[in-house]
Amino acid sequence: MKAPVSWIREYVDLPEAVSTDELAAKLTMLGLKLEALETPADAITGPLVVGRVLSIEKEPQKNGKVINWCTVDVADANGTGEPQGIICGAHNFVEGDLVVVCLPGAVLPGNFEISARKTYGHISAGMICSAAELGLGEGAFNSHDGIIVLPADAGAPGDDAFDVLDMHDSVIEFEINPDRAYALSLRGIAREAATGFDVPFRDPADRDVPAANGDGPPVVVDDAEGCPVFVARSVTGFDASAPTPEWMAQRLAGAGMRPISLAVDITNYVMLELGQPIHGYDRAKLAGAIRVRRATEGEQLTTLDGQLRKLSAEDLLITDDSGPIGIAGTMGGQTTELSESTSDVVIEAAHFDAVSIFRTERRHKLPSEASKRFERGVDPELPAAAADRVVELMVELGGATADDGVTVVGEAPPRRSVTAATDLPARVTGMEISAETTVANLEKVGCDVTVNGDTLAATVPSWRPDMSDPFDLVEEVARIVGYDKVPSVLPPAPSGRGLPLAQKLRRRVGLVLAGAGWTETINYPFVGDVDWANLGLADDDERRRTIRMANPLNAEEPQLATTLLPGLLRSLGLNVGRGNADASLFETGLVFLPKGDEKAPILGVDRRPTDEEWAAIEKAVPHQPQHLALALTGQREREGWWGEGRQGSWADAIGAVRDVAGALGIEIEVRAASVAPWHPGRCAEIRVGETVLGHAGELHPKVCKAYGVPARSAAAEVDLDALLGLAQVTTPSPSFGSYPVAKEDVALVVDASVPSADVAAALHEGAGDLIESVRLFDVFTGEQVGPGKKSLAFALRFRAPDRTLKEGEAGAARDAAVALAGERMGAVQRA
Repeated sequence: MKAPVSWIREYVDLPEAVSTDELAAKLTMLGLKLEALETPADAITGPLVVGRVLSIEKEPQKNGKVINWCTVDVADANGTGEPQGIICGAHNFVEGDLVVVCLPGAVLPGNFEISARKTYGHISAGMICSAAELGLGEGAFNSHDGIIVLPADAGAPGDDAFDVLDMHDSVIEFEINPDRAYALSLRGIAREAATGFDVPFRDPADRDVPAANGDGPPVVVDDAEGCPVFVARSVTGFDASAPTPEWMAQRLAGAGMRPISLAVDITNYVMLELGQPIHGYDRAKLAGAIRVRRATEGEQLTTLDGQLRKLSAEDLLITDDSGPIGIAGTMGGQTTELSESTSDVVIEAAHFDAVSIFRTERRHKLPSEASKRFERGVDPELPAAAADRVVELMVELGGATADDGVTVVGEAPPRRSVTAATDLPARVTGMEISAETTVANLEKVGCDVTVNGDTLAATVPSWRPDMSDPFDLVEEVARIVGYDKVPSVLPPAPSGRGLPLAQKLRRRVGLVLAGAGWTETINYPFVGDVDWANLGLADDDERRRTIRMANPLNAEEPQLATTLLPGLLRSLGLNVGRGNADASLFETGLVFLPKGDEKAPILGVDRRPTDEEWAAIEKAVPHQPQHLALALTGQREREGWWGEGRQGSWADAIGAVRDVAGALGIEIEVRAASVAPWHPGRCAEIRVGETVLGHAGELHPKVCKAYGVPARSAAAEVDLDALLGLAQVTTPSPSFGSYPVAKEDVALVVDASVPSADVAAALHEGAGDLIESVRLFDVFTGEQVGPGKKSLAFALRFRAPDRTLKEGEAGAARDAAVALAGERMGAVQRA
């Protein structure tokens, strides 16, 4: 919302010493966020003067264009007193007109320098300016068709044009929040200025309006909920060809609106002045009574922008006997549009339901200055005053005659009353705010306040539909007292607690992975059906049972993720596609596992849910465990001058999970499995005891292709919450034996389907108390071990805590371990 400062001062007696910067700062502190501060004169340097056109010589050019070689009197402004010769391509002026001349040495907006230069065979010593060239907005000073032509009494040749054009008048542009609809008008902004500086405010809507008499234009409202108030007035004998006065065109341009015609400019001016959108109809084009109703499905209307629009049954319309003539609160129709031949005008000033206008504007993608105000909430008591103001201006500026008839259908809803404790603002803000200050500040914003002991009842003004709660009253009081006066008090921090245990453990997980060379990513927790196909999940896979969002950010990903792998694999593919072929990524995040088909009840915010409601909410909210996912491709160890690199594999994914578990004091078990999206023969189930934590392994080739990653890429995903639940809170410090270790290596031949982890577990158990570690260091398949077999080589380390092992003790323990592996898995020791 752009507001010329001179227009603000018309309604509020601001002290002369108050600068534009101070005014903008005060309004910002009151909640009207400053977007921009512009003074047209600041964008121009050098001489800008009034000139009188003495002669015009029209000179046709070879390209068909006709230029004017003009002699312009600028008095002594050029330092010589001689008239200036200037080339001009506009044709909306004649000899004797007063124009605005920019002389050599001046610089216009856009760093456009003016100098005397030869053009079209003449030395043009300056430029005759249009409003747009001076940065005053299109159409200002009625310069639609060319340059600015000043009124005959605007000044004399050589006068400073900055003053004549009032270019020192600053314009403040605000970003208006949706709950501050009243500030989309000069009335609202001026009221805020009066509140901020504690000076009188002259309400432009405070006027005596004629009462309804039934003799006005006929109006029928079929939908009183959509249109609670409709005021109609009419004028006759309006001169549609009369020009918009300079002061009005200048204010409209300053407020960011292009002057169009007198009738339209008057309605726009009143909308900016009061905040009430107005629409005018050519009475000669109306057929019967004006009717407000909902549309019939399939009805059509050509709006003022020339678009034929198919209407919805939810659209609120303005109609007559011929059908729709406008979309209520949004845009009028072409059939009743005001034109140059209009002499009799019917004026509509109505109040429309904000939700209805919002939905219509979004449905038709038809934003307008009217809908922007109605969807935020317009003062329902304003239509009568706004219509009367339009009639006044049409009579004064357009020579019209006001008809005596006044039509008013409906009435404004009663003003809302809000009750609150008188000390609530002080308790909420922490400021010392007395009951008297609270009452005074509420009255400043237009409330009628009555106090009863420790409570007050505030009847909120009609232009503030956003004030409906005691804390809305707190906000009003606080912003007037000043948010800058809220004390800065830090809450006392309890000593010695530090981070919660769960957060410490999660940080430990991240640090372990980062230290091992993994890079953390953060992805959106959204998936689509294409992800299930890419992952190769069967139709009955539990991970496909998801929660679908009603309003997703991306229509192709409308489901909440039950696994982190889709987002992580997309990130891996993006890295590969951008040339980062060696990538090891991990992510921790929530997954969403539905409990059932129940839907959470929609509750108000005015009370705590009952136990039954809370139970229903808990039942409907999905289980949201935190998962850890990893994905890698390319080299895990880079090659260089130090030697060859090493390609990452499924073993690295399992090893990363093992590292995380080790940091939490947990020993995991690994068993063979077959789960999508992993390769059927290269997938491991990760578990602790009987608790399955997740899976890891090499990705299926089809999955790699779907996500654009190289074949044999690997991934893992585990339930991090379950892993953290098993964590040892204090990991014991590693113990180092003071006696020497005994080393034994064994190679066992087993069936190819036997998991190495099961063999290692049997060796560990069979070796007894002397075993310190069992490590697989080689896997061999080939003719030497026979078809369907594999050889597993393990390094066994034995140590006694209290003595040096005697000769033969380590060998006996080794033999016992091999014997148990042979008994359980049919393992045979290789020679």
